[in-house]
Amino acid sequence: MSRASRGVSLSVVLALALAVSVIASSVIGQLAVSPTEVIGSLLNAVGIHTAWAPTDPIIESTLWVVRFPRILMGLGVGAALAVAGAVMQAIFGNPLAEPGVVGVSSGAALGASAAIVFGVTALGSWSVALFAFAGGLLATLLVYFVSRANGRTEVVTLLLTGIAINAFAGAGLAFLLFAGDAASREQIIFWQLGSLNGSRWQEVIIVAVVTTVGIIGSFALAGRYNLLALGERNARHLGVNVEVLRVTSIVIVALLTGVAVAFCGIIAFVGLVVPHIIRMAIGPSHRPLIIASAVGGGALITFADLIARTAVAGSDLPIGMLTSLIGGPFFFFLLYRQRKRSGGWA
Repeated sequence: MSRASRGVSLSVVLALALAVSVIASSVIGQLAVSPTEVIGSLLNAVGIHTAWAPTDPIIESTLWVVRFPRILMGLGVGAALAVAGAVMQAIFGNPLAEPGVVGVSSGAALGASAAIVFGVTALGSWSVALFAFAGGLLATLLVYFVSRANGRTEVVTLLLTGIAINAFAGAGLAFLLFAGDAASREQIIFWQLGSLNGSRWQEVIIVAVVTTVGIIGSFALAGRYNLLALGERNARHLGVNVEVLRVTSIVIVALLTGVAVAFCGIIAFVGLVVPHIIRMAIGPSHRPLIIASAVGGGALITFADLIARTAVAGSDLPIGMLTSLIGGPFFFFLLYRQRKRSGGWA
């Protein structure tokens, strides 16, 4: 099968997966809702009245207060994390780069937690999100500048610096847990575990706007990422300002990851698994890779959230735990494959 055919096939599969995840998340839960009631409720919202609309106000409230915001939050967060991972892998030129691995997720969580504990309200409802963005940006900049050596990014140094940033952020979170009151501790624990529970429309709108801006920015830079894949020297000869490209990309990654962590906590490995699998399927061209990563990330988080809220009756499992169960072994597989190719493991 040609690469173009694989791309078309993958697009169809991702579209179906996204549709199935949205429909399943809408109808499955502690309160059973039929697909026709979901469709009727949506049509009713846009002014088209049908016999399918739910007659029970509890069902209507469940859909619009709980499920629809949660589904849209999952789509936005999954897309943001997957695209952030694709951008990270592009600017570092390494398939193991991912916002969580290099510390941006934990940095964003530390910033958001600091805003909560110290009661920062000067920026209103944006305070926590902007502190998360600042923490994620700082973590990413630290990793980037420390891992640069002789004009190039050292992969080993990148990973080690990421470990150090994660450790520092973990210590900071522990201190904030000690210093904060009971309500602050609950929110910090929420970020550490990761969850879409309690998503509100106001938060969904913020995530949707930031994610859309980040995806558009990443797509606009996709051609330069393709040139960067040829090597920094070749990219410069072709007119790419590599340092400006990387700094701009770092801001995009911090923006996407920061807004996701600010409202949903640390959801690890999405940015590693999704773009890497898609790259293996359709190749390294970044325009289709970014779009497919956004769709795949949204579908993955929506499915994971469906499992999180239905696997155990009456409980809401941490979604970050589920993505780590998938991403952890996959990350080990990537390390093993890369090491085997270099002849390090028999």
